[in-house]
Formats: sequence, C-alpha cells, structure tokens
Amino acid sequence: MVASPAWNRPTEPFAELVSAQAIAARVAELGAQITADYAPLAPANDIVVIGVLKGSVIFLADLVRHIGAPIYVDFIAISSYGDATTSSGVVQITQDLSRSIEGKHVIVVEDIVDTGHTVHYLLENLATRRPASIKLCSLLHKPERSERSVKIDYLGFTIPNKFVVGYGLDIAQQYRNLPFIGYVQGS
Repeated sequence: MVASPAWNRPTEPFAELVSAQAIAARVAELGAQITADYAPLAPANDIVVIGVLKGSVIFLADLVRHIGAPIYVDFIAISSYGDATTSSGVVQITQDLSRSIEGKHVIVVEDIVDTGHTVHYLLENLATRRPASIKLCSLLHKPERSERSVKIDYLGFTIPNKFVVGYGLDIAQQYRNLPFIGYVQGS
C-alpha cells in the first residue's frame, strides 16, 4: 500500500477541520437522501446534477457514486473570487452548461455557501431556464458570513468562519487535493 502524502508542511501548517472519514460518511448519507427524494420522481435524463467548477469536482464525483437514481451530470463555472480569499462581489459565469435544463429536475452541487451572493445569482440564473425544480446541495456552509439567504436542501457540514482548503477547495488553485477540509492556521 502506498503511504499518503504528508500534508502538514512547516511552511503551510494546516489544521484539520473535517476529516476525510467524516466527509466520506456524510457524502454517503447525502447520496442516500438524494436517492430517496429523486429515484421515484423522474425517468432517465430528467435529473441533472450540476457541478459548480472547480471547487465541487471532488465532492460531486464522490456524491454521484452514492446516488441510486438515473442522472446526468453537467458543469457550470462561476467566479467571484479569482485567486483572492475574499469575494470580489462581481459574479460571472465563465463556462456555461452543455445542455438545456428546461423541464429537468436540477440539483446544483456547490463546495461552499459563504456570503450566499454567488450561489443566489447562480440559482436565479438557472431558474430563468425553466427547470422543473432546482435544489441546492452544498458540502459546506458558513452561516457567520451569510449576507444573502439561500436555502440549502442538502448540506454536508456547517463550519466556522475560517478560510478552508482541501477536498476541492483552494487558495489560488492550490490544495484542492487535500483529502480533508482544513484551514491554514492563523486564518
């Protein structure tokens, strides 16, 4: 068996906030909950799971393997951070969906709901495309930072107001591959 990489480098000491084991267990629970809600609802190709790039990719990949209903996966890229650690306040779609969602049941998979501005914009944009329904699945939520109310239908974890990395989340495109969710100590 190959040893896992050592993540706590002296120059960037990460404090673990949510373990890889806790993430795996919660993702399985979310998948089971989505299956229960959607399996009886629609035939094949009527359920669209939309991953919000890039942060949700690892979460989405694990989540869809726990959904026992016919789905198709699409992606949208949206940004308000760039390489910064705080939102610029300007939301832009940098890559759009590849297929229409009209009449489909949509599950948006997001890595984190922070202020709520970005996901609120995205949900409003998707609603104009006339889906049958839209629900939000977010791995993380920071309620202390909420500035806009957003309903999270499927939530992994509520976390404190720290800038987190790992399991898809990054700082300037780095650390997405950490197997846990952590933060740089002092943040």
